[in-house]
Amino acid sequence: MASAHQIKVGGVPIGGGAPVVVQSMTLTKTHDVEATTAQIAALASAGCEIARVAVPKREDAQALPLIVRLSPIPVIADIHFNASLALEAIDAGVHAVRINPGNIGGPDKTEQVVKAAKRAGIPMRIGANAGSLPKHLEELARTDTAEALVVEALEQVAILERLDYRDFKISVKASHVPTMIRAYRMLSERVPYPLHLGVTEAGTPFAGAIKSAVGMGSLLMDGIGDTMRVSLTADPVKEVEVAWEILKSLGLRERGPVMIACPSCGRDNVGVESLAVVVEQRLRDYPEAFEVAVMGCAVNGPGEAGDADFGIAGGRDVGFVYAHGRVLKKVSSDVLIDELFNEIDRWIADGMPRPKRLKMAKPAALAMAEASLIPLGSPQ
Repeated sequence: MASAHQIKVGGVPIGGGAPVVVQSMTLTKTHDVEATTAQIAALASAGCEIARVAVPKREDAQALPLIVRLSPIPVIADIHFNASLALEAIDAGVHAVRINPGNIGGPDKTEQVVKAAKRAGIPMRIGANAGSLPKHLEELARTDTAEALVVEALEQVAILERLDYRDFKISVKASHVPTMIRAYRMLSERVPYPLHLGVTEAGTPFAGAIKSAVGMGSLLMDGIGDTMRVSLTADPVKEVEVAWEILKSLGLRERGPVMIACPSCGRDNVGVESLAVVVEQRLRDYPEAFEVAVMGCAVNGPGEAGDADFGIAGGRDVGFVYAHGRVLKKVSSDVLIDELFNEIDRWIADGMPRPKRLKMAKPAALAMAEASLIPLGSPQ
């Protein structure tokens, strides 16, 4: 991606051309080690690559050594206002700390934390949030919140650079999507450091996923952003799932299958929504990266989804299974999904060979007219 400078959180590279990293944050009380490590494990299983835990109290900091030891992924300690907790977290072996150099207790406290991070060889995350800008930027924020976010971030950068510390990433998060986009675009032109993307307080899964996709997707398409967290009012596993869908839809990362499905229309003979829900559910069991198309009729299916590795086009009584732009077979509708997954499993077992040409060699209408002559259950 765009950031020239690279840091490492645990063994995970961020910036400097590394793939965009998916992060999330636990909802548990961090001092509850059993609950916190269970949630980190669930996040890791969903594809989370770095987990952040809140450390508001000393009992949370005291739990960190065991959490770090049990966690399958790097752990970041999220700390505000209390330099002592930051120092304790660093001593506990966390892989990074998230602080605000402007509110950690003054220049002396900031220097103590930076020196400790240097000794431990770990990075920091710094940055600004539209909901908690310092008083001296309130007037600017009323006229241009994005500019105020960037000014605050650059002030924090200056503090760390004066201490000869450059092992950090930056965020400028806002809940207002246009503000967030503008702030990150401005900041990306001013610094070489990795940028952590997020639409803060995005909301419930439906609205929050849309806001996050629009905000972070716009930036990622511009080559801006090195890590991301989708902030949802939900189980954090949902955050990870949405993050991966964003990255997969942009072609930036691969993790598991991608499903495309046509919208419902008057030609829908099978109830494409129900069909798509079942296929999507079954695809969750596959770690391999491939694309499956679900079409509700035999008119445009292969043509509209010709790039998919596999697909189905439904009909009232029969449907078609196709792969790589070629109709494979005509089958009874009641076994259409099972036949699709039989073909997928066979293809995976054979090493997932992909033909060079994925587009249909024939127009969709002609291919489907020919396919209609295939005997039921027989390959083409």
